[in-house]
Amino acid sequence: MSIKDLTQKSFSVLIIRSFGVLLLFGFTLFITNFYSAENVGRYDFVRSTLMVLGGISLMGTNQSIIYYSGLLNARKSVESIRSIYSKMLKIIFTLSLIILGFFMIFFNESIINDIFKNRESYSLILKTILTLVFFSVTMLNIDTIRALKKTILSEMYRSIFRYLPVFIFAVILLKTNNEELLVEAYLLGFLLLSLFSSTRVYILFKKLNKANDKPEFFTLKEIFKTSSPMALSATAYFIMQSIDVIILSIYEGFDLIAYYSVSVKLAMLTTLALMSVNIVIAPRIAEIYENQKMQKLQKLIKHSTRIIFLISICVLSVLFFFSEEILSLFGQDYIIAKNALLFLLAAQFFNAISGPGAIYLNMTRRQKTLNKILVFGLIINISLNFYLIPTEGINGAAIATLISLIVWNTITTIAIYSKDKIKIFLT
Repeated sequence: MSIKDLTQKSFSVLIIRSFGVLLLFGFTLFITNFYSAENVGRYDFVRSTLMVLGGISLMGTNQSIIYYSGLLNARKSVESIRSIYSKMLKIIFTLSLIILGFFMIFFNESIINDIFKNRESYSLILKTILTLVFFSVTMLNIDTIRALKKTILSEMYRSIFRYLPVFIFAVILLKTNNEELLVEAYLLGFLLLSLFSSTRVYILFKKLNKANDKPEFFTLKEIFKTSSPMALSATAYFIMQSIDVIILSIYEGFDLIAYYSVSVKLAMLTTLALMSVNIVIAPRIAEIYENQKMQKLQKLIKHSTRIIFLISICVLSVLFFFSEEILSLFGQDYIIAKNALLFLLAAQFFNAISGPGAIYLNMTRRQKTLNKILVFGLIINISLNFYLIPTEGINGAAIATLISLIVWNTITTIAIYSKDKIKIFLT
């Protein structure tokens, strides 16, 4: 992949993601201005819980489907991805049922409500688990579409279609005075998305060109063995993104969760470049590494990191210098999250200059290394959240994110260089 191709594809993805971000923030502005902070907090609690449990039920299948696409491209056996996808669906359905059964057997309403000090917590978590399979299938489908080289279509689902249903439902709920059903509207959106995206995947599979293909067979055990290490890293990453909100719900009310979640979403704007570039280079990393063209791989990583930094620093600067004005758009009460936002921006700055470390390890069969790094970072993150949130509130949650992100990115950079002599840090 030439520098020109990398830049063009990355910016194409970035443009779509930017439209998705505009949609997301349009939705966030809408609910923060027209819905109560408690309703917004419930929505963010469910969203965070869904991300954590979704990481478990996906079992890394959405990451490994990208790995397999690069591997099969290198081996001229693209059509084999169909059977891999079918086996991944079995993994998702089985794990979703196990999570539901585990929750129903070992937890009752009083236990959950006592933990979170809220009588709605059990109901919210149960609804989330019942939607888990639809969320997981949707996320697998999105990356399967990307694996089939329909990157733009994949990003349409990930960045736009993903938020459109809940936005439409939220407007309807407001007009009909049913604001308390915001959570249900959000979860219903994934039922619709799973149906539409599954149809699209089926159509793309029908169009696969079998000519000159050399069929390869992978057992369910082999796929699980490849996916499960990715699952641990993905779950750890999802937990690090969401655990602060969940722990906040133990010590604070849904209103503060709403304020903090807005600062998290704003800070996540800076990851647009990283995610956009990762989407383009992930299968390419797997393919180049499979052929052991290390100089070509270093060149790809070097230019990827520079693109990530240049785009991210622009967004970071705007958010840093106009943080109070931007937060006030969501309502005057949301300015309370200004300091938390600044800590989160510092975290994302370090993330931007650290390059595509996680995706590199996943695509070069170093999933176990990434797992160890992320689990270590997760332990630090959870420990700091429990230590800092009781005294520092939302600022403590943001500081915990900053420290843990610096730790795991630094270790990742060192691990990659020590093994492959590949520099992913900005140079």
